[in-house]
Amino acid sequence: MLKVYLSGEIHTDWREQIISACAGLDVEFSAPVTDHAGSDDCGVAILGAEPDKFWHDNKGAKVNAIRTRRAIGEADVVVVRFGEKYKQWNAAFDAGYASALGKSLIILQQPEHDHALKEVDAAALAMTRTPQEVAQILRYVLSGELPG
Repeated sequence: MLKVYLSGEIHTDWREQIISACAGLDVEFSAPVTDHAGSDDCGVAILGAEPDKFWHDNKGAKVNAIRTRRAIGEADVVVVRFGEKYKQWNAAFDAGYASALGKSLIILQQPEHDHALKEVDAAALAMTRTPQEVAQILRYVLSGELPG
């Protein structure tokens, strides 16, 4: 079984596209919490309110890091999606963390981010443009099948 962690942008259905395109493959997918409010507020919901937004966010980031570190550590492949609308600093951090752990890294991005992500792309084993390309790589890794 191939364990794949799907990191990054949470505002589109790219994860579902990859999972659907990998139907029938021996793949186990994991991901961060994609409910934006839930992810942002997990720290204060569990550990208590913070009047200062910095400490509110700090608690949430640390609680989320427990989940993220575990999932990336257990993954064989880490896919990081950089979306169009927001700067995803957390996605870049996940890519760096995965790279430091020696994980196979696949980046999913649009051409307008090529320059900004050149160092991230250089650490990746593949840089893709579509969820279908990611799924085709995973299919090839598991079965040796080429698209067509």
